[in-house]
Amino acid sequence: MREPTAPSGVVLVLHGGAARGDRAMVSPTQLSVVRLIPTARAVARVGRGQLAVYRLLNRYRGWDSEHTPVDDARWAMAVLGERFPDAPFGLIGHSLGGRAALLAGDQPGVRSVVALNPWVYPTDIADLSGRRVLVVHGLEDRIASPDRARAVVHNLARTADVEFVPIPEGKHGMVRHGREFDRRAAEFTAAVLHDLA
Repeated sequence: MREPTAPSGVVLVLHGGAARGDRAMVSPTQLSVVRLIPTARAVARVGRGQLAVYRLLNRYRGWDSEHTPVDDARWAMAVLGERFPDAPFGLIGHSLGGRAALLAGDQPGVRSVVALNPWVYPTDIADLSGRRVLVVHGLEDRIASPDRARAVVHNLARTADVEFVPIPEGKHGMVRHGREFDRRAAEFTAAVLHDLA
């Protein structure tokens, strides 16, 4: 989406999708993909032209045992790492993309992880030592459980700097209070990556 010549950080924005792996291809017009356009724009704006911001389009909509959005995120980081070998990474994901961000956040070079209304299991765990993690969750989310997200935050806090921010009237699609979700993701990511520059 945005590519400065010498960015202080690279931000990868990860969309959500279906919970089941049906191998359906992802459409760029899918609502879960389109919803993250304002998120990516907010990061680029707050990053003041110093962050390279990309939106990843996953190979498939679902999450199964053979291929998950974590695989797509790792592939994208490998490609972007060759282009920007010294730049730290920030991951931002929504729903299943939030789960992917948390689980792919253990990759070398990742410094910040933001999960927006992440669809997670309490047993989801990754070694995010040395990373800063923000989970923003709408308390009226009926698709992704805020309680599950809190359990994951509790587990991650053993090794990482993790913060949980509730949005009292926020729902899963982040339509209502969308600017607050986007602002928090953008400001957190820019602060972490700029501090490392």
